[in-house]
Amino acid sequence: MKTNLVLLAAMMVAGLVACGGEANPVPPVQEGTTVNLALMETTDLHANVMSYNYYSLGEDTSLGMERTATLVAAARAENPNNVLLDNGDTIQGTLLGDLQAVTKPVACSETMAIHKVMNAMKFDGGGFGNHEFNYGLPLLSQITNTDFGIPGVTKPAGNCGAPVFPLALTNVTGVASGKPIVQPTALLPRTFRATAPDGSALDVKINIGIMSFVPPQILEWDQKNLAGKVAVTGAVEAAKQYVPELRGKGADLVVALSHGGLDPSAYSPKMENPSYHLTGTGIDALLIGHSHLIFPKGKETGAAALDASFAAFPTSARIDAVNGFVNGVPTVMAQSWGRRLGIIKMTLIYQGGKWVVQPAKTSVESRGFKYTDGTTNVAADPTIAPLVATEHAATIAYAKQPLGVATDFEMSSYFALAGDVTAIQLVNQAQLDYVKNFIATSTDATIASYKNIPVLSCSAPFKAGRNGPSDFTDVAPGATPAAPVGLQVRNPGDLYLYSNNNLQAVKIKGSDLKAWLETSAKQFGAINPALTTEQDLVPSYSTIFNYDVFYAEGNALTYQIDVTKPAGSRIVNLAYQGKPVADNADFIVATNDYRAGGGGAVPGIDGSKTIIKSPDANQAVVSNYLAARGKATGKVSLVDNGSARSWSFVKVATAGPVILRSAPGHLGLAKSAGITAVTAEGGLDGSGFAKYTIDLSK
Repeated sequence: MKTNLVLLAAMMVAGLVACGGEANPVPPVQEGTTVNLALMETTDLHANVMSYNYYSLGEDTSLGMERTATLVAAARAENPNNVLLDNGDTIQGTLLGDLQAVTKPVACSETMAIHKVMNAMKFDGGGFGNHEFNYGLPLLSQITNTDFGIPGVTKPAGNCGAPVFPLALTNVTGVASGKPIVQPTALLPRTFRATAPDGSALDVKINIGIMSFVPPQILEWDQKNLAGKVAVTGAVEAAKQYVPELRGKGADLVVALSHGGLDPSAYSPKMENPSYHLTGTGIDALLIGHSHLIFPKGKETGAAALDASFAAFPTSARIDAVNGFVNGVPTVMAQSWGRRLGIIKMTLIYQGGKWVVQPAKTSVESRGFKYTDGTTNVAADPTIAPLVATEHAATIAYAKQPLGVATDFEMSSYFALAGDVTAIQLVNQAQLDYVKNFIATSTDATIASYKNIPVLSCSAPFKAGRNGPSDFTDVAPGATPAAPVGLQVRNPGDLYLYSNNNLQAVKIKGSDLKAWLETSAKQFGAINPALTTEQDLVPSYSTIFNYDVFYAEGNALTYQIDVTKPAGSRIVNLAYQGKPVADNADFIVATNDYRAGGGGAVPGIDGSKTIIKSPDANQAVVSNYLAARGKATGKVSLVDNGSARSWSFVKVATAGPVILRSAPGHLGLAKSAGITAVTAEGGLDGSGFAKYTIDLSK
């Protein structure tokens, strides 16, 4: 009897559809009907779920999705018609991510902590970033519950824990299949409340199409995971292929999730930051990331000034960094680590049988935690912490595991751009020691032939202000009465942020070394000694990870930087063992796979000069070096591991003040590290950085 009732109901529905077209027909939309909606973006979350710093083991209310959730709730209340999208670099970046992906990988039956939270926050869709590939394709296949169709990459059977919202990846294909490894686009059908021409309210259907683009450089940065498995298409080429397809599927609005910054220079399919050029492909809105910047300028009281990289763009580029438009397309970048929410408010009008965006009624905001009063960070959403309480506690326990070595000095990067090497030298020593041992013990005749070539090492202060005044390395002295356990698992990650980087070595000439150093010196602004107004020594921290500091045993390598000269001609007095470095001199440089493969655009360093590709991660190399020091001497010391400064500024007197922005309250550390150029601490800028006075004549 029950079966017959079901059949009868089905026949009735079928009859209604056959007679009327739809069981619940939607009235046709009238010309002139309008709908207001908001596109919301998170980007570069980097596994920052909680407002917590696992390296310093303390709360950090300036970041974390538990506070982003508060921004989302407020924005949804303001904009009932809304779509929440994530722009990638989601799973990697904290010890929480490393624990769940490497140390104790999640099982298929489990869901990564960040995805748990995103599901609870009801994200509507998402894309990918370059760091999604750091942990390898098998894990990525599992945690996205996606069969990539790549030979040798097998997703566990059944449904694995994953985002419950659709993901898209537009410009990555499998080498063997030639097909996208993830659906290249996603169509999000939504019912929104609209206003008819007579002022009455009605429901309308809006189809939102999304695409997602990652930098082609993933093939270099994650070569060990991707070589021979995937190919990457240029963003513009991929967009031109799929925008018409999305329109053909009924997309009323096409949104590009571009994991790349803004570069208005001539387009190349190999561009790392092609977002600017996507505006010419027929998209309606652009959500960008990767650069960890704020676009457009924050609207809150006391918002930070525009990043210098935006201010340097020519007017002809048509980049409006105040209102948030690129070539007329609304564009937003929500910084990183969950600290902002991108919001594009749009009005669409129904004209000529389709929905048309009204540019004059479009506004863009990159909303931060202090948007209500410019002073106070929003409170955490209390529903988030319980979702990941177990994972959070496990990460803290993991971070506290001892390494068995103590320090007698504080390793910090607050003044790395003024010459402090307390947080850099030990990394360089670990890398150099590894490469020298590798060469000395190699049975490969070619590698063994390099044993008489000087070995250098370079490393950047990865945590030195890129993500705000709380983003600095600070490893306190270990095995003191206040910290009797000595250094812990968390400390190598503070010294070397990127757990995915593998150690590599390149063989270069003296001319390559000078060009490399010139590239690093681009981080500094050009200082005019005659100016009486304030000058910022480092106008932007956006590419601080490209500021390599070089080191040789016995401090045999020395050089100076003349910041009064234009970029490209700042390195002077470059010497090795007291003698000028000849252009044809040979050197081996210990670095990471990102830099060796071309990351940072160092001239000539493009993978062709790589001689050693280590299976070991740089972070693990540092950790193992610390453990070995612990067994040998029980500690690392300022004298042996934190005071060999290889470079200095060319001395110059300036008529006006020169400042370096860093975290407030650390003038004493500059003095204890012997950085005499830092003479005083001033007030705060709009981002919360303190302005330290730099005397370049010292």
